Amino acid sequence: MSEQPTSRVPDVVDAWRMVAARREFEGRIPLAAMTRLSDGLLDCEGEARYELVFGTDALKLPFAELRIEAELPLECQRSLRRFLLPVRLVQRLGLIRDEADEAALPPDYEPLLVAADGMLRPSDLVEDELILALPVVPMSPDADVVERDFVPTAEETARANPFAALAGWKKE
Repeated sequence: MSEQPTSRVPDVVDAWRMVAARREFEGRIPLAAMTRLSDGLLDCEGEARYELVFGTDALKLPFAELRIEAELPLECQRSLRRFLLPVRLVQRLGLIRDEADEAALPPDYEPLLVAADGMLRPSDLVEDELILALPVVPMSPDADVVERDFVPTAEETARANPFAALAGWKKE
């Protein structure tokens, strides 16, 4: 992605008009502005840079291609330390008006159901893709692998046995 200044990206765009005009947008969104994403982050320092390109392919199917670069601050579940997860993704979204149109999309397209009024929020598209990029269990590639056997104590084993209390009633 280029480092040149860009014009302001509108908050809402008409998807069908953008496809017809073959518009391209380039923008930045602070991570702190993405409230749904922030729940999965350790903190909200940084920003996401993106390009959004509208057009039609060789089959005349309307699409929006999204390119995103970001570094997401996460907590490693091995070391409990902060690390930055680099995210670089390209997603081609096939714009559809009805769920039945999804079957006509090529396999490398993700369907995007456009509202009846045709309006899309570019920031929501970026946030959705970043949420999908979050790992279920974040682990820093630098974290040491913990390989240790934790053997339960006799007391823990006795507590885990549901019949351990009955052992005291047994007469010998």
